[in-house]
Amino acid sequence: MRTIFVRCGVLMKLSRFTLAILFPLPLLAAETATDIETISVSTTRSSYPVSTVPATITVIDQEELKAQLAVTQDLSQILGNLLPSFSPSRQKLTANGETLRGREPLYMIDGVPQSTPLRNGSRDGNTIDPAMIERIEVIRGANAIQGMGASGGIINIITKSPGEQKHQVSLSGTVPTTGGSDTQSYKASYLFSEQFADVSLVTGAAFNKTGLYLDGDGKPIGVDTTQGDTMDSDTVDLFIKSKWQISDAQSLQFMINHFDLKGNNNYITVNGNAAAGVPTTSKPGVTEGKPSQNKVTSASVDYQHQGIAGGQLNLQLFAQDFASMFGGSRAAVFQDPALGTNIFDQSQNISEKIGSRLTWFKADLANSGLDLSTGLDWLQDSTYQELVMSNRNWVPETEFTNYAPFVQLRYNQIKNWTFSAGARYEYGQLSVEDFTTLASSNSSFVKGGEPSFNELLHNFGVVHQWSDSIRVYASYSEGFSMPDVGRVLRAINKPNQSVAQFLNLQPVVSDNAELGIELTESSYRLQMSYFQSDSDLGSRLQADADGIYSVMREKTEISGFEAEGEYNLSDNSTLGFSYARTEGRYDSNSDGLVDKDLGGINIAPERLNLYWLQQWPMQLSSRVQFSQLFDVDYNDGSSFDGYHTLDLSGRYDTNHWGSWTLGLENALDKQYITYYSQTTPANSSYFAGLGRSLNLNWQMAF
Repeated sequence: MRTIFVRCGVLMKLSRFTLAILFPLPLLAAETATDIETISVSTTRSSYPVSTVPATITVIDQEELKAQLAVTQDLSQILGNLLPSFSPSRQKLTANGETLRGREPLYMIDGVPQSTPLRNGSRDGNTIDPAMIERIEVIRGANAIQGMGASGGIINIITKSPGEQKHQVSLSGTVPTTGGSDTQSYKASYLFSEQFADVSLVTGAAFNKTGLYLDGDGKPIGVDTTQGDTMDSDTVDLFIKSKWQISDAQSLQFMINHFDLKGNNNYITVNGNAAAGVPTTSKPGVTEGKPSQNKVTSASVDYQHQGIAGGQLNLQLFAQDFASMFGGSRAAVFQDPALGTNIFDQSQNISEKIGSRLTWFKADLANSGLDLSTGLDWLQDSTYQELVMSNRNWVPETEFTNYAPFVQLRYNQIKNWTFSAGARYEYGQLSVEDFTTLASSNSSFVKGGEPSFNELLHNFGVVHQWSDSIRVYASYSEGFSMPDVGRVLRAINKPNQSVAQFLNLQPVVSDNAELGIELTESSYRLQMSYFQSDSDLGSRLQADADGIYSVMREKTEISGFEAEGEYNLSDNSTLGFSYARTEGRYDSNSDGLVDKDLGGINIAPERLNLYWLQQWPMQLSSRVQFSQLFDVDYNDGSSFDGYHTLDLSGRYDTNHWGSWTLGLENALDKQYITYYSQTTPANSSYFAGLGRSLNLNWQMAF
């Protein structure tokens, strides 16, 4: 595993919190501090050594990704296994309720944002097949380094680059240990790469057929016919990336990824009984309406010049076309007496975005010892949500334009100290035409408008190399995101409202502080940090009787503690752990004081992950990982009954016939109800988690 804990380079507010007692434990890292310094992380948008970047970064490299994919293809589950403050996966197509440090992260592919912030469908975690991923860079905690949406952090998926081998073929199959033919899943992928004189090329395709999921009791898991499901679906991913090295100083790269996941509608939901603890299940049948679907095309062009005004210039142009079809129902929100009674309808989000990122980096500016990064970001996002059966717009077409110049300084001329400071100016404008809400919202006329806002976001940081093995850091940064504009607009139920004066459309600005310590020796590494994130006007989701969520704008306060480490028993054996506890509260009565707990849709439960890595003789390797989610009781009356799971995987590398991997997910066949389903109980979505599943994979490069 190549996990890097980067010192948050941004100055603290010590008065905001008190550091818990930090104590070194014999838990260790595979890399030394020197190794960490040499790793380049593109997500930071600078050429700084990783140890001075103003963020806490985890890099999931190809080997670690392969080890996790031996057990599951669920990216959210992989992130939860490796990032303790990431919420447990819902094991569905939707990522609603999956947060990082209590807030939503920004997913990106090679820097292209995957989110649809104007009408957040929470589908941004399912926009690329893992076969196309080279590594994943995660910046934990809210920041503005990549612009809007990173209130919980940044998850930047870096796509494949040309390898030493021209061809990479992978075949895999997955089946529950108690399942039949309808529960089997199959996947095939192929990548081709070539290096010409000045041009490199990598292109690939992946096809995935997913069967029915079974729980620990061997019963079919309920299909999510509302938000969408990954089970009983077919997926196609087509990918191409090429780079032209124009000269020693210049390069041009383009990337296109097309992802299409579509349900088969072969099962219908059998409601459970949340109060009695009976999970929702499925049975064969034809689901009414059109299949749930994620259809996403992301593209980018990157130009780099190493010698512009004595510095390095990076320019990225990007575009994305995102269509997400949700399941249908006869919910009260879809009813309209003018169209009949008991109306069935379903919605689809349509979002198109284009944008650019310009960054210029100069080391030792004017011989001052200061390193400078500066640039300008631009984004234009157009989104609407339609009801496909009745041809109505649930969310009117909304356009968002954002400009954001930024500057970042770093100074390390004082021995063992690194200081950084920066600012980012966010200007945004919404544009909405006059519209009328659905009949369920009283057919309310809303006057359109073009509300605008601006925010100046600061960050400060300090890193101190206490000794060769001890590093301490502190940070303060401000994050910026939009509330779910679509949810706000579609929920307006009073006549003669004006978009220009609607407070709920104002952005979410969070103040974030962090304090931590990292200890690195030849045989172990330990990192611990405490963080706090506050918003005077936060954004919280609250469900109605039909399970339809509305946006609540309230003061929120989130805090948490993380600890991670590894210990090398020998050159071939490593033990590791990660732990996180996050708490959050909001102001429920507008008195300026937080008094209610943020529930499971916002905050991950207390979690402990343990793992053992072993390299055996004869090119055999194995991984054992254990995850414990602890009980939680919230003061709003909801609760969570914790559970644990155990995963096993082994890999055998042959000399001439590729590698074979065997994985066992939930090896103890634990029966449990997922975290989201327990904390937001509803009879139609009281889903059990996946039971024991066997995954066999063969991969060969030649």
